[in-house]
Amino acid sequence: MSINFAKTRVAFIGLGVMGNSMAGHLLTAGCQLSLFTRTASKAKNLIDRGAIWRDTPAAAVENADVVFSIVGDPSDVEAIYLNDPGIISALPSGSVAVDMTTSSPTLARRIADAGSKKNIQVLDAPVSGG
Repeated sequence: MSINFAKTRVAFIGLGVMGNSMAGHLLTAGCQLSLFTRTASKAKNLIDRGAIWRDTPAAAVENADVVFSIVGDPSDVEAIYLNDPGIISALPSGSVAVDMTTSSPTLARRIADAGSKKNIQVLDAPVSGG
C-alpha cells in the first residue's frame, strides 16, 4: 500500500523537544500540518516551513485525518481530549488520534471510549515511561 503524505492532514498538539522534532519529520514527509502548543513561539520553526498555527487543540484537529499529541502530563491529556471543545469533540469521524504522552491506562481507556462513540480510532503510544 502506498500512502500519499501530501494529502494526509495531520494535527500535532504539543511541541516540546520531542514533539517539535516529530512534527518536523511529518512536514519533511509532505504532510499538511496544523499545530497547537501552549507556547506559540515553539511553533515558529515549523510555521516557517509551512505548518499552520491554530489557537486551540480543537481548531488544530477540525479537518485532520490524524492527530498526534505529546503533552506534559495526564491532566493535560484529559483537558485537550475530553474538555469541550476538545480533540474528541472536534476531530472528524473516521480519523485517528495518537497520544504519545506517558499517561494512565484508565485515562487512555476513557479517551478510547469517547473516540469510539464518534468512530475515531484512539491509540495510546507513550514514547517513554509506562
